[in-house]
Amino acid sequence: MTDSIQVQLKKGVLELCVLALLSKQDSYAYEIASRLAEDIGMGEGTIYPLMRRMQNDGLVTTYLVDSETGPPRKYYKLTQSGRTALTRQRKEWDAFNTSVRTILGSGT
Repeated sequence: MTDSIQVQLKKGVLELCVLALLSKQDSYAYEIASRLAEDIGMGEGTIYPLMRRMQNDGLVTTYLVDSETGPPRKYYKLTQSGRTALTRQRKEWDAFNTSVRTILGSGT
């Protein structure tokens, strides 16, 4: 797979992955970025603009938590709209994944 195809595939599921992580627990951007870098190889620079957009879209809210090692951390929390978006995107992902696997001959 070429790098550009791999990057496009990752960008296509990035919001879904962030919503899924936040559905498990509130988190701060660096923690989310680290997890995505480790699990799917997404760079940290793509997370911060996404988090701002998700906040502007009402999918997440933020709150500050004091840190023992520096300034307070901005934590992100899913809103009800974010939970609804996660459910919708997960269904869309499942349907898309099934279709692609069928086309590739892998079955379901």
